[in-house]
Amino acid sequence: MKIGELAERSGKTIRTLHFYEELNLLVPVSRTKGGFRLYDAQALVRIEWIGRLQELGFSLPDIQTFLADLHSQPSGPAMMTELRQFYAQKLESTRQQVFRLRALELQLQNSIMYLSTCKACAPATEKTRCHSCDDDEHQGKEPPMMVAAVSPHPTHSESA
Repeated sequence: MKIGELAERSGKTIRTLHFYEELNLLVPVSRTKGGFRLYDAQALVRIEWIGRLQELGFSLPDIQTFLADLHSQPSGPAMMTELRQFYAQKLESTRQQVFRLRALELQLQNSIMYLSTCKACAPATEKTRCHSCDDDEHQGKEPPMMVAAVSPHPTHSESA
């Protein structure tokens, strides 16, 4: 397929694909007599792979270096061992990130539940009291950190 079709099928721009080629991340399988780049289905796989590595936090130059390092291995098995080790490390860091995101999700859910009971506050409630109102819904509970952290501190004149 020509670069325009590859761009359409991959969801990338032609300029992006040219840039991938400049970085040696994507190589056409051949060229037409007129000099047009031709790609096979493997190019779509490579483009998706590049996207996944970017999702893992890699820049294009990082991917370029990583790919060059992989290809510098002395044999196919050595290359696959290196790749397996890399993926194992990324899997562990991804699992840690998922754990942190789930904890954040729980904090957000708790904050939303706490704040949903604040609808009963009078419109004139002072900002310094709103997060710790005496509403029965809160039943004396401290506000979640994500709520308490944004509450304004009382000034000396307000606390006196």
